[in-house]
Amino acid sequence: MKDDRPLPSLEKLDEELRAAEAKRRKTKAGSEDQGQGLAFAMRIGVEIVAALIVGVAIGYFLDQWLGTKPWFLLLFFVLGAAAGFMNVFRVVGGLGGQVGYRQVEKPEEETSRRADAKNAPQGRDIDD
Repeated sequence: MKDDRPLPSLEKLDEELRAAEAKRRKTKAGSEDQGQGLAFAMRIGVEIVAALIVGVAIGYFLDQWLGTKPWFLLLFFVLGAAAGFMNVFRVVGGLGGQVGYRQVEKPEEETSRRADAKNAPQGRDIDD
């Protein structure tokens, strides 16, 4: 029994566990970023294709109904392409679909603007 080596300390085991956990988190974070980028690219592609399909379908059915063979198809193809690119522009710019196409302010910025407005002088200064 004298040949038995002493058991490793719990501190050393805890250190190894922390290192393994840090390595796992680092690997997981990289794959999440890659997945988010792929999802963003897919969304952009779907935005353009969906707008084109809707535009072409409207143009095709209007042409069939009114008997104006290629004209509405071409018109709504161009309108669908414009709508698709506008949607992509909004998605890339982070504007979403709010009314007026402006970004929503964060609560911290809004609070600081209100505080600045309260501290600003109001009205005109009147000299006696």
